Amino acid sequence: MKKIIPVNSTKELTAFIDFPHDLYQDDPNYVPELFIAQRDLLTKHPFHKHNQLQCFLAYDGNQIVGRIAAILNNSHNEYNHVNDGFFGFFDCINDQETANLLFNEAAKWLENKGVTDKFIGPVNFSTNEACGLLIEGFDSPPVLMFTYNAPYYANLIGNFGFTKQIDLIAWNWKGQAYDDKSVRLLDALQERLKRSNIIIRKVNLKNFKQETINLREVYNNAWDKNTGFVPLSDEEFDYLAKDLKLILDPDFCLIAEQEGKIVGFGIALPDYNEIFKTIKRGRLLPTGIFKLLFNKSKITGIRIYALGVIEGYRKLGIEACLYGTIIKEYKRKGYTTADAGWTLENNDMINKAILAIKGNPYKTFRIYEKVI
Repeated sequence: MKKIIPVNSTKELTAFIDFPHDLYQDDPNYVPELFIAQRDLLTKHPFHKHNQLQCFLAYDGNQIVGRIAAILNNSHNEYNHVNDGFFGFFDCINDQETANLLFNEAAKWLENKGVTDKFIGPVNFSTNEACGLLIEGFDSPPVLMFTYNAPYYANLIGNFGFTKQIDLIAWNWKGQAYDDKSVRLLDALQERLKRSNIIIRKVNLKNFKQETINLREVYNNAWDKNTGFVPLSDEEFDYLAKDLKLILDPDFCLIAEQEGKIVGFGIALPDYNEIFKTIKRGRLLPTGIFKLLFNKSKITGIRIYALGVIEGYRKLGIEACLYGTIIKEYKRKGYTTADAGWTLENNDMINKAILAIKGNPYKTFRIYEKVI
């Protein structure tokens, strides 16, 4: 007999976080999320101060067979003038009945909270966090901060009545298989920018608090017209920046600045998923912490996490300079793979730019919607 229960206790939350480890225990491409990071995301993240979330577990007898989180993102609704609800953290065995029970329970919770428009997902809070269902590119593990799921999930979601809202594209380069024009022209591009008093510099980690304040404004402005975007609050951006500081390499954290005003930035991160893949059930203790500390130098890939320029400064060559500098550092440090994205499928300008430097669109993620 299948049943759905709300997650209310610490023990149930642990079971909620751990379920994917059991579901994917035989999948060679699965990468466990760090337990402590998932726990904090679901309980301590500043998102919870202004929004609501309820996790649910599906049981068949005493066996967990699925999970889902119903998410009421008030910030999204206020910013976009809608009344939507979301689902995230969705994992399920290949059983339509179980999936339907989970979706129905999440939808009912959202309706009780007053949601009247659309049911959207999978989105783990908003597009500022992990989101989208993998629908193409199952032949390799996810890189840092990308989602992962079995191919059958698309049928479970589609059969419930969800339809495509938008696709997200992930890009990849292997070895030196990129167009290095932006590297070859880097000096000339930077000289041209200097005539407008625009420079490209590395982030100042000694003054990281002030850098974060300035970057927050650029982040919220650079992506404000993207589908589903929600500006991050001061606390949410500080939380993100604090996490990123733990893993960022300042050589890959670049700022475009005009006379002290930040007008754009680009961040690439070492692909720590290469290490997380080896940490059993995402536990840093007792041995996982040592794998993390001692294997950092063995990481072979990077993920271009974010690259944006504010309105009024685009098409000046700033984007090319940021890409060129990242490529130059990638080559200097001896990395062998690079990923970028995701990007929205309808962002023609950035997608054409990535294609021009021989980016390979190797994974596609989909966000779905359904009228409540």
